[in-house]
Amino acid sequence: MSQQIDNVLHENRHFPPAREFQSRARLSTEEAYQRMYRESIDHPERFWGRIARELPWMQPFEKVLDWSGAPFAQWFTGGRINASAVCLDQHALGRRADQRAIVWEGEPGETRTLTYAELHLEVCRFANVLKARGVKKGDRVAIYMPMIPEAAVAMLACARIGAAHSVVFGGFSAHALRERIVDGGCTAVITADGGWRRGQVLPLKPQVDEAVEGLHEVHTVLVVKRAGNRVEWRDRRDAWYHEMVADVSTECAPEPMDSEDLLFLLYTSGSTGKPKGIVHTTGGYLVGAYLSTQFVFDLREGDLFWCTADVGWVTGHSYIVYGPLSNGATILMYEGAPTTPDAGRFWDIIDRHKVTIFYTAPTAIRTFMRLGDDVPRKYDLSSLRLLGSVGEPINPEAWMWYHREIGRQRCPIVDTWWQTETGSIAITPLPGVTVTQPGSATRPFFGIDAAVVDDKGHDLPADQGGYLVIKKPWPSMLRGIWGNPDRYREGYWGKYGNMYFAGDGARRDEKGYFWILGRVDDVLNVAGHRLSTMEIESALVSHEKVAEAAIVGRPDEVMGQAIVAFVSVVKGVVPDDALREALKEHVAHEIGKLARPAEIRFSDALPKTRSGKIMRRLLRDIAAGVETTGDTSTIEDFALLAKLRGDEE
Repeated sequence: MSQQIDNVLHENRHFPPAREFQSRARLSTEEAYQRMYRESIDHPERFWGRIARELPWMQPFEKVLDWSGAPFAQWFTGGRINASAVCLDQHALGRRADQRAIVWEGEPGETRTLTYAELHLEVCRFANVLKARGVKKGDRVAIYMPMIPEAAVAMLACARIGAAHSVVFGGFSAHALRERIVDGGCTAVITADGGWRRGQVLPLKPQVDEAVEGLHEVHTVLVVKRAGNRVEWRDRRDAWYHEMVADVSTECAPEPMDSEDLLFLLYTSGSTGKPKGIVHTTGGYLVGAYLSTQFVFDLREGDLFWCTADVGWVTGHSYIVYGPLSNGATILMYEGAPTTPDAGRFWDIIDRHKVTIFYTAPTAIRTFMRLGDDVPRKYDLSSLRLLGSVGEPINPEAWMWYHREIGRQRCPIVDTWWQTETGSIAITPLPGVTVTQPGSATRPFFGIDAAVVDDKGHDLPADQGGYLVIKKPWPSMLRGIWGNPDRYREGYWGKYGNMYFAGDGARRDEKGYFWILGRVDDVLNVAGHRLSTMEIESALVSHEKVAEAAIVGRPDEVMGQAIVAFVSVVKGVVPDDALREALKEHVAHEIGKLARPAEIRFSDALPKTRSGKIMRRLLRDIAAGVETTGDTSTIEDFALLAKLRGDEE
């Protein structure tokens, strides 16, 4: 008998596109969407060939897709292109030379603006510095930076000379950085002395020193001066960027890259505890990032696009750097924390800079909810015209808060589902077309043939929870796991053979809308029912006194697993036993008695990675009363973990 995921939460609110927005949208009718989507599925080579030819190829491609070596795809074979030239040269040497490319704000409050012409010069200089230090085509370069313009410049400089970048989030530990440097065979590291976070300097160079100790393959540590903190120095290996850049040319011709040449490695967590180096190549990735930025965000002339992710995550790669810049858009980068010096920092930035597109994570939205409605209400926010959500499923109540308090009930919300592995957005509303529903990522993007199947790979009928798969290759898909083709084949294609398995559960409703149920690893088995943690969390957060919730299972002799809820309450609420019982009954009412938590633990906050994702693995260990043996290097707040372990309620 095939296993399915019980579908227990229903959401019936609908929000059609506002007529004013729709009248100006890049795509504004259902018929236009269906026509483009059907072509992208039924005639993918024709569709993607036409889109790809909008980019400036150095040598035209001969074939759109070669799938003969499945699951190893080759897109736009024979073509040569350079990601840096796509993002810069066509704009800097044309009509957008004086248009803003990057608007940056540091946490202490200073600002910088780079036009496309200026960014082009900076990237050429940086590329020549890398060349002077012996970095060449085919090398891998680790980037471990704060959120400063030089982080994007470094990525584009690597791409310009044909060196692949491996960006490691600047909050990772020295151990985590070393793992990624060693696995990727990096020969150089680009870093900074430090960066600002929560009112303090976060030192980075000392972490790099520890990470590369004894790694003789690393011949260069290039250091950008940002925070002015004291750093140790290793002659010959270490070099100040500001000293080297004074002696290099402002001209650097882009290296012609084969469409399938490596553009970057990006490491994501593996179930074994060993990070996986996701491989993305040049041509297909660029096409996916380019097209999705246009249509998902309804990109227009004059937009200021703020994606709040760090460049250390795939969201930062695709929707800070490659997607917006390939389209000639203006992006905003912010260095610091969303609540420094106060809870209104994000909204203040939006008002001062006149941000039009705002793309952030559900975790951040729930944090803002907990801080109170009065904070965003102090700000105008009238420059915003579109909101986005990324990183994990957004629960309906957070969606509604985002719509009401930030979008002021006039901005469409694009709730996007995608992964490091997909390279670009895969399931999403299109804001001028889609009737949105809180909590649903709605429909597949162009070229994404998504389905919900049972554990035998058979399509499930509407409203049955199952496994989310993609049935056909798409341009921005990962090309493998670095150095481990067998792990790629088994991990992503082994379950169903000819279909990509995303690792997420989902259901598809009668309209064809997808509802992401979260990682299948997080599905609970309670008395024979397979329940999605996301749905129970959504039920809890729908209570007016709850800001955030995480659900895990603990072993139970009778039920198989018992439901344990970790809950953070909204500002001003004092948690007590009465609230604990009220929340249990609230879940039972919203979903059914089978989902009633056996235990609720209150906490001021929940343990998260530095990218904002709740670390349910750690919560499972806490709920079960066992020691955590896995990697905890990505946790944001170790003190919180200790506090949760000491809570015996």
